[in-house]
Amino acid sequence: MQTTISTGFPPVERADASVLILGSLPGQRSIDEQQYYAHPQNAFWRIMREIFGIEGDYASRCQQLADKRIALWDVLMSSYRPGSMDANISISEATPNDFASFLEHHQTIRLIAFNGRKAEQLFGRFVEPLGVADDIGRICLPSTSPAHASLSFPRKLAAWREALHGR
Repeated sequence: MQTTISTGFPPVERADASVLILGSLPGQRSIDEQQYYAHPQNAFWRIMREIFGIEGDYASRCQQLADKRIALWDVLMSSYRPGSMDANISISEATPNDFASFLEHHQTIRLIAFNGRKAEQLFGRFVEPLGVADDIGRICLPSTSPAHASLSFPRKLAAWREALHGR
């Protein structure tokens, strides 16, 4: 069991990104592999393949995502979280990423898509009070995590496709 602070990654980005997909904080498998959504049962990269044809090794997938003008990041820069469950993220230890600076340098972002309810909640708690993203649309999408097994892959895919395909 992990007893240290979990630290996230820099964003996958391009200056002209139009969509920002936000998770909460990387899980233990992602931290171990230093890759967003590294758990083999996480549906994120499978969904990106189905919608945009993104495939290949991790670096290639990240580049293809950026080429689609989609940025990828997490709400939190760090927090204490034993294991990988979002429910175990310590709010008192949470440090959000610097969204004021990020959005200042990515003024073409028009949609923030939350990868699950926890990311949306953390954003609401730590970022919304700052008023830095008031003019950007937001949508909460079903979590791609294997822990969110109550929704089938086809239903997750449909929700993500509807939100991202026509952007």
